[in-house]
Amino acid sequence: MRPRFLLPALILAFAPALAPRLDAYYVTYKEQFYRLYHLHYIQYPDDSIENIYWLEKALAADFCNPLWALAKIENEIQWEKYRYLFMMHINLKLIEQHLLLGNKWNKRNAYFYNAPWREQNLESLETAETCYRAALSYWNDAVAWAEKARENRFRFVNVENVQYWEDEAYRILDEKTLDYEKVITRELNRLQEVRERFEAMDENTY
Repeated sequence: MRPRFLLPALILAFAPALAPRLDAYYVTYKEQFYRLYHLHYIQYPDDSIENIYWLEKALAADFCNPLWALAKIENEIQWEKYRYLFMMHINLKLIEQHLLLGNKWNKRNAYFYNAPWREQNLESLETAETCYRAALSYWNDAVAWAEKARENRFRFVNVENVQYWEDEAYRILDEKTLDYEKVITRELNRLQEVRERFEAMDENTY
């Protein structure tokens, strides 16, 4: 009788030789760091912080050769527009991640029965405000890069594979439907209202 586990044993023995070689490489360029950014089905604060780290690294890194860009690049003017759109998109993603992070600490209401944890809630609101103000700091850069990408000389320049980046620029400048300054200002005003209600609480509140 043949050994029952002979074939599995042989497969395991020769698997390293049969498998394709996967060489390690350094993550160096914007596009590589951007690929490390990802969303989760359930986004925990650590997930947002990780994404912010990779997006900040992408913001600071150099662009890769156009051969390995995230879009099809055939000439210099496409390459220029691609870079402007990429920078705009990264700033927008950083805004989104800071908003997600801030929402984890934000308190939408100050209920009277939260009075025993008044100080903890105020600390949580302070953390949320820090996240929202950090998000707001990326907005002007996002708008500036969108304006560069929407210059008249790029009007008939199509950058394949990243059309949704161009849609973002259009929504910022033309439709005015993507306005994170408005969104964040509303959140900060609401946060201040809740903070004032917590600050007004004392030992007689509950």
